[in-house]
Amino acid sequence: MRTSTDFSPLYRSFIGFDHLAGLIDKASQAEKQSSYPPYNVELLAEDKYRITMAVAGFSEEDIDIESKDNSLIIIGTKVVNNNPEKQAPRKFLHQGIAERNFERKFQLGEHVKVIGAFMKDGLLHVDLQREIPEALKPRKIAINGKSLLNDS
Repeated sequence: MRTSTDFSPLYRSFIGFDHLAGLIDKASQAEKQSSYPPYNVELLAEDKYRITMAVAGFSEEDIDIESKDNSLIIIGTKVVNNNPEKQAPRKFLHQGIAERNFERKFQLGEHVKVIGAFMKDGLLHVDLQREIPEALKPRKIAINGKSLLNDS
């Protein structure tokens, strides 16, 4: 059962936020992502964030990070070596470290950019920063009694 939400009361006082309804609708329809690999989202400072993912068993070569259209996509592909001379088959008595392929998507806010990524101690860290363009920052408007438009 799908219900729709009426956002028309918001449009009375929130100008230019009509895309918000689309984002909420998209989030409610998003396919379910698995919980693997586990991750944290951390606020480092006022416009700085860090996503940390537990990627035990993956090397830097096994992970692809792509940022496009306000989305961050992290893909882990574990390459299985089929050459028996290089790697003896492993026989697990218990396998608790999954090492399975994954794809994790994050929706980024406006003006949030990926500024770097690094791996340390089996954790992948992706640093993000909101960079608001100068033209969009608040500015003071002087009241000088003159109109720049022709009010003739």
